[in-house]
Amino acid sequence: MTVLAILDLTFLDWKLGPSPLRDWLVALGVALAVALALRLARTLLERRIEPLVERARFEYADALVETLQDTGWLFYLAIGAWTGSRFLDVPEKVAPWLRGAVVVVALFQVGRWGHGFVRRAVERWAGARAEGDEGPRHERQTMAAAVSFLFRLAIWATVLLLVLANLGVEISGLIAGLGIGGVAAALAVQNVLGDLFSSLSLYFDRPFDLGDFVIVDDFMGTVDRIGMRSTRLTSLGGEQLVFANSDLAKSRIRNYKRMEERRIVTGIGVVYGTPHEKVRQVPAILREAVEATEGTRFDRAHFHRFGAYSLDFELVWWVLSKEYDEFMERQQAILLHVHRRFEEEDIDFAFPTQTVQVEGQVPLEAGEGMRSMLREGLRADAAE
Repeated sequence: MTVLAILDLTFLDWKLGPSPLRDWLVALGVALAVALALRLARTLLERRIEPLVERARFEYADALVETLQDTGWLFYLAIGAWTGSRFLDVPEKVAPWLRGAVVVVALFQVGRWGHGFVRRAVERWAGARAEGDEGPRHERQTMAAAVSFLFRLAIWATVLLLVLANLGVEISGLIAGLGIGGVAAALAVQNVLGDLFSSLSLYFDRPFDLGDFVIVDDFMGTVDRIGMRSTRLTSLGGEQLVFANSDLAKSRIRNYKRMEERRIVTGIGVVYGTPHEKVRQVPAILREAVEATEGTRFDRAHFHRFGAYSLDFELVWWVLSKEYDEFMERQQAILLHVHRRFEEEDIDFAFPTQTVQVEGQVPLEAGEGMRSMLREGLRADAAE
């Protein structure tokens, strides 16, 4: 007597649809085995990847690992069911529906992976950008949420279109209709959309941060707020300046907050009557003034040119600070030092003068000629 006869396993030959019960049990076993194997493979993969992530230079590697944890059991079971169906006589009418269901589940799982990775990556990216940023936290969170939403919207829109295409829906007309509607909507709100995308551009490119002192064309001030549509500055006079983000994206911006040192070019002129030996001393005096001032670095000092009314010297030096108040203090100290040394060396500063020559008389300097004319006028008044 056979084992099957003893156990009375003839029921395995019962038909459930086109396949016997034996095949159904095999398919079920294969489906569960594949699902469990995929789940186990994910666990092993996570354990193997974690040490690599710690040494990886890719800053979003940990986000990838966490994204793997978003894999749901429905995905495992769908892959297992599709594998198990290979052991069944699936009717031709049912096979496309089974394959379509598995593809739909797989597409939604891909969308879930993309959703999770974008959310985590944007959070890490925004957190890294916020280090050292003294601006309001809610503004950074709002901008990061907007960026994350746009990316996730694009992911799910793509997944939805692929699902509809897999289900046999003609999506070319739908895409064309959405395109026409999108163009019409974009034209209606093009200024708002321009500011919105410009704000994203400013957020990603980061030409300035909250608290930075910037100059935009003829306007200057400290950045107070970077919004979705506009950016606000507080000027030196205290009033608020509001710029559309689209205007800022097109403008040339000078950011003074990010400089570490300030380069200064100072011009000094002495009179033409200065003796040659004293002219040769001027560059050394200028260098001495810079080196005697704390927080500065000398670059160069030269006799620059013969000016219209002076012998022009050019002094180039650096302030080892980005603060404007410190620059003014250092500049004042240097100029006072130069003034004192010029007095000691009997070197005269030049100022705009012109020579007035009256026909038949010796040329007089403008100042001396004016004084002579005044004296003559006073004598004439006294004689009368």
